[in-house]
Amino acid sequence: MRIGLQIPSFTWTGGTGEIRKHLADIARTAEMAGFASLWVMDHFFQIPSVGQPEEPMLESYSVLNYLAALTQNIRLGTMVTGVVYRHPGMLVKAVTALDVLSGGRAYFGVGAAWNEQESAGLGIPFPSTGERMARLEETLQIALQMWSGNAAAYDGKYYHLVRTLNSPQPISKPHPPILIGGVGEKKTLRLVAKYGDACNLFARLGTEVLQSKLDILKAHCQDVGRNYDEIERTALDTVNIAPGQMTTAEMVDRCRSLAALGFQQLIVNMPNVSELRPIERIGQEVIPAVAGL
Repeated sequence: MRIGLQIPSFTWTGGTGEIRKHLADIARTAEMAGFASLWVMDHFFQIPSVGQPEEPMLESYSVLNYLAALTQNIRLGTMVTGVVYRHPGMLVKAVTALDVLSGGRAYFGVGAAWNEQESAGLGIPFPSTGERMARLEETLQIALQMWSGNAAAYDGKYYHLVRTLNSPQPISKPHPPILIGGVGEKKTLRLVAKYGDACNLFARLGTEVLQSKLDILKAHCQDVGRNYDEIERTALDTVNIAPGQMTTAEMVDRCRSLAALGFQQLIVNMPNVSELRPIERIGQEVIPAVAGL
């Protein structure tokens, strides 16, 4: 099992002027510790489960390109991009640029979006759930067409592109892995089976629910003729490696339980991530212990 790190908050000591230094320190420490991936949320206002809307929130692809320049090996992605935030053609260009500038280390994390508050605040159209899901599928089709080198037209219900030219092409082959976020059983997991290279589920759902979700994904794969084992199964969780909170041994146990279900990567966010020492401890005490799971 691999361990990834998500950074959901930029509220750190020193204020705005110190954000870039904290980010650099976190990214370099995570890479040295052996983390497999580094993620940021694609939001414009802070989300309720993390903090107040007024707290600092940076644009995700700007952050990832900054982190790409500071690192050499760790993979980079959004957890996950809301499909309504950018036109598909521009989104694919952004992910391609990240992949090229990082030397082939980009993930394409994408989902149907959910935060109506920030969309309304910034004037971003926020259609119904059904329409957002349809736009997500069209975006996935456009991405695959652009990454195939086929510069033909794309004519969907919601998106119409005259020429899907994408030059340069990404370094990742055949393209940056597509991670589709979400747990919806009828639509989201079917999109994973049809288009995705990875899924992301919430570890907090518990063993029984997670097993059920994976079983449903496996059934969708059978329906569409997809090899289930081609899809990377990732889980997202919060860990707090600190006195009186969680121990590294408990984190290893959590990884062991997830691996038994078939998960291959645990992506964690950490309330005390800017202290750096918890990252180092995971690198020393967790990553080697779970590498063989």
